[in-house]
Amino acid sequence: MILILDFGSQYTQLIARRIREEKVYCEIYPGNKPIKSFDGLKDLKGIILSGGYESVYAKGAPWPDTEIWNLGVPILGICYGMQLIAEHLGGKVKPSKHREFGLASVDVKNGCALFKGLKAKEILWMSHGDKLSKIPGGFKITAKSDNSPYAAIEDVKNHIYGVQFHPEVKHSVNGKKIIQNFIFNICGSKRDWTMKSYIVDEVKRIKRQVGGGKVLCALSGGVDSSVAAVMIHKAIGKRLFCVYVDHGLQKLGETERVKKIFGKKFGANLKIIDAKKEFLSKLKNVTDPEKKRKIIGHTFIEVFDREAKKLKSIDYLLQGTIYPDVIESVSIKGSKAPIKSHHNVGGLPEKMKMKLVEPLKFLFKDEVRILGRELAIPEEIINRQPFPGPGLAVRCLGDITEEKLKILKEADNIVTQEIIKAGLYEKIWQSFAIILPVKTVGVMGDARTYEHVIVLRAVNSEDAMTADWVKLPYELLGKISSRIINEVKGANRVVYDISNKPPATIEWE
Repeated sequence: MILILDFGSQYTQLIARRIREEKVYCEIYPGNKPIKSFDGLKDLKGIILSGGYESVYAKGAPWPDTEIWNLGVPILGICYGMQLIAEHLGGKVKPSKHREFGLASVDVKNGCALFKGLKAKEILWMSHGDKLSKIPGGFKITAKSDNSPYAAIEDVKNHIYGVQFHPEVKHSVNGKKIIQNFIFNICGSKRDWTMKSYIVDEVKRIKRQVGGGKVLCALSGGVDSSVAAVMIHKAIGKRLFCVYVDHGLQKLGETERVKKIFGKKFGANLKIIDAKKEFLSKLKNVTDPEKKRKIIGHTFIEVFDREAKKLKSIDYLLQGTIYPDVIESVSIKGSKAPIKSHHNVGGLPEKMKMKLVEPLKFLFKDEVRILGRELAIPEEIINRQPFPGPGLAVRCLGDITEEKLKILKEADNIVTQEIIKAGLYEKIWQSFAIILPVKTVGVMGDARTYEHVIVLRAVNSEDAMTADWVKLPYELLGKISSRIINEVKGANRVVYDISNKPPATIEWE
């Protein structure tokens, strides 16, 4: 496996994506966390130091554990990561007079291992305000650009490499080849990580963790929890008990759909809990997004704890946590803040009566879908668009009321219907409606109205870490708008969100 130490770069997740595309396993780990707490050291083949927005010479800038230099595995530093290498080993980093952001022509020495198979000139993506002014002893220069005389360096003897540019982004024309050279030619990794091997390894891990115990599954009916449930069922069979909580924040008709599909699969081991009043009462007058998420997370656990008592001897809670949930909820100590707390990560109580089982926590969304197909889960479930753990609570901005939820559910249902009719549902990552905490003046039947605004959101993404807004046909936008305004009582205006992630997030809260 390859370990990626994250120092706050917006591109860190892309490094992981590129490596996993090569069927090599990797994990992202907070850059300044003690390396001894990482439990994959025995399988480690190489380390990548990510970029970051800090300056290595700045007070409080994140640095890696010094033990990484003693592990005896190849190290590749990218941008900030290369500057860490230089500063640690005797080089110097200083502010650049000419910052580089965007594509740059880079002269590379293809005789070196990192650039094997590349042309003498490559177009690569730069994003930095600092640069090396002196390279450490034992290193040689392997690439340069007009603004970066030390665009890449290497110490072949100690297997340490650094690049000022970002090979992981798609804009870097042959960046993929650079990553391949590092993980295969330098680290000696093999293409042996597949979903079939993941199932074998994960089933063994689950059996070791759970032993003869029972597991309670937090089943939502979405892709993640469904795949997680089938995965656990494969490992422990009838010792899995699935609980679906009807908290009133689901899509229209969701509870009925879950009964129909999963009732057949799990039979008497599936229990439907009506907790709408409990959730909505706790969310009453709560407008802060983080508070909403935490309230929902805590209430989920309270409900599951109660059900575990009824089932008796339940020691474990299964959740469909996936890698982006973990990454976005964890911050680097002394550096960036988490983007948001996911209800099944940052929203959980510190003290829980049950231990967590999370078979998907190191998988990206597209990998979860591949895993689901390997487990023979119906395409009806696999192809579902992602739905947030806190449900419509994060799409009902401001205070949550039954009236607003009713409007939102009906509007969202229309969005889904029309996207499906247009043949776009499986081509779009997510498409949904949001209700705003403001009202606008309208005119219907010559009468004045003062009703809610509905936002339409549609994005495409590979792994939810970055996303682009979808250019839906005008005719489709018009049809969705017309239907919502005419059919949904309480809404008189529809707007379309054309923000990418970053700087926005996919969800509004």
